[in-house]
Amino acid sequence: MALDPFADEPRPLVSGHEIGQDLSMLSIDELDERVEMLEREIARLKEARAKKESSLAAASAFFKLGQA
Repeated sequence: MALDPFADEPRPLVSGHEIGQDLSMLSIDELDERVEMLEREIARLKEARAKKESSLAAASAFFKLGQA
């Protein structure tokens, strides 16, 4: 196993992910965690979008919007 010359230096903890941030200091495990976190967030966003589309469709049907 290779020794890390900077292992004794504390690394700042990042609680989330910032778009465009430097990824060079992250380990493979940390990158995997970020990917999983972002995939969960994408699923959450898609679910919220689907709910809004459903609400819009229901409102459109109720008010007959878009029909001449």
